[in-house]
Amino acid sequence: MNLKNKVVVITGAAGGMGRVTVEKVLNFGGKVVGLDINIDSLQALKEQYKEDLLVIKTDITSEESVNSSVQQAVKTYGQVDVLVNIAGIAQAATEIENVTLEDWYRILNINTTSVFLTSRAVVPFMKKKRQGVIINIASISAERPRPGLNAYIASKGATISLTKALAIELAPYNIRVNAINPGPADTQMLGEFTATGTNVEEAKENIFKKSVPLGRLIIPEDIANSIVYLSSDLATMITGSVLNVDGGRGI
Repeated sequence: MNLKNKVVVITGAAGGMGRVTVEKVLNFGGKVVGLDINIDSLQALKEQYKEDLLVIKTDITSEESVNSSVQQAVKTYGQVDVLVNIAGIAQAATEIENVTLEDWYRILNINTTSVFLTSRAVVPFMKKKRQGVIINIASISAERPRPGLNAYIASKGATISLTKALAIELAPYNIRVNAINPGPADTQMLGEFTATGTNVEEAKENIFKKSVPLGRLIIPEDIANSIVYLSSDLATMITGSVLNVDGGRGI
């Protein structure tokens, strides 16, 4: 799997899954444009990869911010070959009658509208080259829901549907669009799915880990490896697919 000469834009680049993916892509020879609202944690990595890593502070829910960041990426590296939409937020388990409209919009905007904005911004550049890859991080909960994650699951289900819609629309331009459904991942975000007052470590062990047939939580490297594969030329005939990286959680 070689990503040499590929420019990869990654949203949520400073998060647990995002940062590991940034490093993985760099190690496979790609150039990375890391987008995040908080970029401080990426500065040390930027010093290490001065020529191959561009870090841009970006509000992925802002049309202006997204468009500006993509324009800066193209100005710096001349192209965008791959877009990876990792950025997202969790939802604390909440009964539907207690979900505020503000919370609903916030989750949908960050998890789904951002995918629309970033995809719309990069597609013209991919069409010019008549090739490209878009990878959207969804969630296995869209296939096997858990109670109380109503807005989150809706946002990830919409992301999967958008993925398939873009895959068929962009196929004539040789632009592949796929989604990845992570299972319960051993990141800070996992604890945010629990109801208020729940012991997070106990929930990880007794609820989330036990739901995975292979017996362990997903780690960021599992997702990063899948992203590298789907970005590479080894996956040239894969589009419109949803890859479950979940240890069997979706069975």
